Amino acid sequence: MSAETAPLLELRGITKTYGGVHALSDVSFGIQPRTVHALVGENGAGKSTLVKILTGVIQPDEGTLLIDGEVRRIADPQTAHKLGIVAMYQEPTVFQDLSVAENVFAGRHPRSGLRTVAWRQLRSDASRILDELGVDFGPDTPVRGLGVADRQLLEIAKALTSSARLLIMDEPTAALSPHESDNLFATVRRLRDRGVVIVFISHRLEEVTAIADTVTVLRDGGHVATRPAGELPHDEIIRLMVGRSLDALFPKEPAEIGDVVFKAEGLTRRGVFSDVSFELRRGEIVGLAGFVGSGRTEVAQAIFGIDSLDSGTVAIEGRRFRPRSPRAALRRGLAYLPEDRLNQGLVQPMSIAQNTSMAVLPALTPGGVLRPRRERALARRFMEQLRIRATSIAQVVRSLSGGNQQKVVLSKWLAANPRILILDEPTHGVDVGTKAEVHRTISGLAAQGLTILLISSELLEILGMSDRILVMREGRLVAELSREEATQERVIQAAAGVSEAA
Repeated sequence: MSAETAPLLELRGITKTYGGVHALSDVSFGIQPRTVHALVGENGAGKSTLVKILTGVIQPDEGTLLIDGEVRRIADPQTAHKLGIVAMYQEPTVFQDLSVAENVFAGRHPRSGLRTVAWRQLRSDASRILDELGVDFGPDTPVRGLGVADRQLLEIAKALTSSARLLIMDEPTAALSPHESDNLFATVRRLRDRGVVIVFISHRLEEVTAIADTVTVLRDGGHVATRPAGELPHDEIIRLMVGRSLDALFPKEPAEIGDVVFKAEGLTRRGVFSDVSFELRRGEIVGLAGFVGSGRTEVAQAIFGIDSLDSGTVAIEGRRFRPRSPRAALRRGLAYLPEDRLNQGLVQPMSIAQNTSMAVLPALTPGGVLRPRRERALARRFMEQLRIRATSIAQVVRSLSGGNQQKVVLSKWLAANPRILILDEPTHGVDVGTKAEVHRTISGLAAQGLTILLISSELLEILGMSDRILVMREGRLVAELSREEATQERVIQAAAGVSEAA
């Protein structure tokens, strides 16, 4: 094999077993120099285990790793770093009380001749990296004030400061807008052209085909295929991943759409959104689309009483409702599943049962004393109904997969028996198979008469699940499309402020 085609990194027969279960089984493939190599598969397919082996966090039980054709043992993360293997993960790990620049170079501060921190150089180097990414914040910005998307960009900036030969990106665009994603992709291509190999892990197949040169598919711990990205359309990738067709991703049941149950008129929060008016009907799934920053989440949080409104009115089932607090919203049959499930939706050290009961504790504590039997019965019901994969209802949610964590958040709000459910990015960060399960649950709830407002950055999800689509741009509602007239092009044009004629 010539030097030009020899893999930078090659896996031969990699196997890892936990308690008799194969997390990886005889996985063999190569990663070529100067490529973006996408790694796809469902949760549980073995992607995370493979990344841990490449970064030295765990050791394989069998098999060998070759770097530049030489057998290497990556004994620990420090060894991986010395070999030029760096990983950045889906959930940002930042120091909230430090500045952006201090986070970018955490543990690697440039030093002056006196061995003190070279603050001017630190800020200058951080500013250069931030400019390369095209972000809107500067090196002195306090991290505590950054949103989810900006924290993800900060995580990317941290990874770019290292002299990586192989950079692993795990869901790097999960919370980014299309513009921010485009900036990231441009950076990825520049890194590739400079000789850095990118291992790109994403559940968004449109991103995989847009950025990847090669795609490797894992399923149930085994290697299914490694092929050029141009040879793998979306439906073929899905078939290889889960053995199901693209149509199975959006199992929408027919629902009988009834009377108006929710009406918003002129909702305004100064500087955030303005004059937002819409209606929701019983049994209807209404998609709320728009780029990150368009005001979708902010409208939902105001309706649920998390944030205050400056003006506008809300009516639920014909009765005026003032969204003063989440508790008041719950009493009126309104529930909200937040975008940031880890920090806003769950108490991670607590069990499935404790998280499931959190929104209905008064009903489980007659006389101020918790009835554990009722709590357990409630958790078991939703564990079965939503097919939550766990050892028991006593398992702490921190140890669950992302998809199962999302189901626990959903069970918490369904336990409150809402009539109107706002879902903000309900399949964020979950695999294709779990998405189909969540979609099936959403569709079934609507068929039972629940009204659903679905907020999603994934356009295929909005188009596949919605009976009607509302589009926001810069804090305003700019379009309303029926299921029949909605297309990707029309939604994007409305969200971007581009006329169809253009």
